[in-house]
Amino acid sequence: MNNEIPINPTQRWEWLKYQLRSQGSSLRKLSDELGVTGNAVQMVKYTPYPRMERAIAKKLGLATHAIWPERWNHDGTPCRERPNRAEKLSTKLTTAKAQKRLCDKDSGSNAIAHRQMAQGA
Repeated sequence: MNNEIPINPTQRWEWLKYQLRSQGSSLRKLSDELGVTGNAVQMVKYTPYPRMERAIAKKLGLATHAIWPERWNHDGTPCRERPNRAEKLSTKLTTAKAQKRLCDKDSGSNAIAHRQMAQGA
């Protein structure tokens, strides 16, 4: 494998796709393995996405900071504008009671009244 990772983001993206193909994989196969949509893996091209970046790096056998030095620290932690933001939902939010509490909040949407008005027009 060529260890010279391009610095230019467009060239780096093409390099990543080439490296995956040379190993018999692709972004689509990776998305299927992870159980996510193809768009989820594609988002890495445009925005930091730690979970997908880790998956691509693991598939290639490289460190994330080697591929995306502008997005990752050398200690393996992502560089973030919002460092206290969790990557996954906390276990507290996965309980049924917490889910109900989230659903009970008023979203400010008045979709039912809007549909009724649209049907009457």
